[in-house]
Amino acid sequence: MDQQTVVVEVQAPVATVTVNRPRARNALSSEVLTGLLDALAELRGNPAIAGVILTGAPGPAFVAGADIREMAAMDPERGARFGALGQEVTRELERLPVPVIACVDGYALGGGCEIALACDFVYATPKAVFGQPEVLLGLIPGFGGCVRLRRQVGPGRARELIFTGRHVDAAEAHRIGLVNELFDSREAMLGGARATITAVSRNSRDAVALAKNALNAGRGHSVDTGLELELSAFRLAFTTPDMREGTTAFLGKREPAFRSRTAVPAE
Repeated sequence: MDQQTVVVEVQAPVATVTVNRPRARNALSSEVLTGLLDALAELRGNPAIAGVILTGAPGPAFVAGADIREMAAMDPERGARFGALGQEVTRELERLPVPVIACVDGYALGGGCEIALACDFVYATPKAVFGQPEVLLGLIPGFGGCVRLRRQVGPGRARELIFTGRHVDAAEAHRIGLVNELFDSREAMLGGARATITAVSRNSRDAVALAKNALNAGRGHSVDTGLELELSAFRLAFTTPDMREGTTAFLGKREPAFRSRTAVPAE
């Protein structure tokens, strides 16, 4: 992983992944996308991690979009490979068995918006700006935006945002459900994300992973199929030591000592 473009910092139970191309407004080049894949693979195997913060280096952008200079030289085959690489990053964010929080403090446009949409939560400051402006370049969202934006804000609003390419500020993004929570500053936002992950870390890691998988797997399916997928995950929960510990602790009126839980002090 190129530490100049993707930086990983681990302070258990939180890992922070930073896209670090401030001079290019943290644009997503092939190098950055590959670095993100490497970072996510590394974090997947770290038992001390209960959640991930994904952000951009401080500046005007979270991630301003895909690297337009790189895309301008692509033919259709190279463009398809680039899109597939971006889609693999967004799919890996969803596959990661711990929550991922996008912390947006600036422009999250095009690929930047698509990266945020693939995270479990989106936290933002008043400086955040979201949009899928690809049509202004003769392109369409290619890292999953057509699928995930529709799912997040509804088909009508997704069409309007993609077809016009217009930007939405943090307040509107919060109102339409694109952002979970607004914070006054970058520091408060990152602190809020760390607090959320710390709260998650006190729960069963196995249960959180099963719940995340059930939530993601069920989207886009019928209610019946979604219920089947949920039931399968529910059954798997009964096979874990954490389920036995959690129910026994509840009946014994004590705090559970989950095998998969990160040890953190109570607040």
